[in-house]
Amino acid sequence: FIKHVVYVIKENRTYDQVFGALQRGRGRADLCIFGAEITPNQHKLVSEFVLLDNTYCSGILSADGHQWSTTAFSTDYLEKSFAGFPRSYPDGMGEDGRDALAYSPAGFIWDAAQAKGLTIRNYGEFMMPKVRWRDPAKKGVPPFLACYRTWKGESADVIFESAPAIETIREFSPAGYVGWEMSVPDQARADFFLKELKQFEAQGTFPSLVIVCLPNDHTSGTSPNCPTPAACVADGDLAFGRIVEGLSRSKFWKEMAIFAIEDDPQAGWDHVSGYRTTAFCIGPHVKRGAVVSTQYNTTSLLRTMEQILGIPPMNQFDASATPMFDCFTDQADYAPYQSVPNNIPLDRMNPSPNAIRDPVLRQ
Repeated sequence: FIKHVVYVIKENRTYDQVFGALQRGRGRADLCIFGAEITPNQHKLVSEFVLLDNTYCSGILSADGHQWSTTAFSTDYLEKSFAGFPRSYPDGMGEDGRDALAYSPAGFIWDAAQAKGLTIRNYGEFMMPKVRWRDPAKKGVPPFLACYRTWKGESADVIFESAPAIETIREFSPAGYVGWEMSVPDQARADFFLKELKQFEAQGTFPSLVIVCLPNDHTSGTSPNCPTPAACVADGDLAFGRIVEGLSRSKFWKEMAIFAIEDDPQAGWDHVSGYRTTAFCIGPHVKRGAVVSTQYNTTSLLRTMEQILGIPPMNQFDASATPMFDCFTDQADYAPYQSVPNNIPLDRMNPSPNAIRDPVLRQ
């Protein structure tokens, strides 16, 4: 009864960073830095659906995290590159990230889906950003505020485009959706996704497997001319909420399951494990208001999606992974999700280092 799987891949958060202050789960409040004020949609989603407080990333940073997230595997070459990545940093998200030695010989989840004759749409994963100024005389990647104003409709200075890092994804990966590029607001990504969703509704068809790269919770840290970490995470939270709301109000909702996880947990602390992360299982056939403490990881999400879509395992890691049976129920609840607005201005920018009074911190 589930025909459509939506898989959202986010960036670099641990469980305690976001949900540490939640009393319902196994968290530690003093490690929570992006709590309910910053991530209201994620908190609402785990309240209305399931809170997964024992789920882990298989990767530790983007180079292996995106491989685990899409192939349930990290090659021997990649694991031995952690001493400094002398050949490349193969995250698949930029010109330097294309490295066939990092790719699983068994292929990616979309290859397995294609082999089963399934339809696919890929928004941003393994797509190289080609964000540029409309004026060819301007060089370099446009900064966040220029991209933000273009998204807001206040200017048309920036062109949002991308190109496939792997040729086989070209036919089902729209070039207008930009994956990894921190200058681009996640709201632009949500707008693009929701626009295509309306087109799918008009056609009466929706892909079997949809992959969505939603990267801005990675943040740019305290880099000048970039949004604050709180603004970046709030941006990702709102985009995620808007996408889930749109899907839940679509004609495809009754036959849908949404999964989301960080590609890796690199950016923060967690009192249980540095690999423990935020993960989501959402849909009308998912339990409501439950805490699921079954141990899952990235390969569990992939195994569950494979079982729903009738895709065989790609390798021994997803074949042996625990499916997420404990998240589902036989009693469907078709009530849609209503997203909530952000509390943090999305264009709140980092101050100049010169504005910091402590001379040591300015350095």
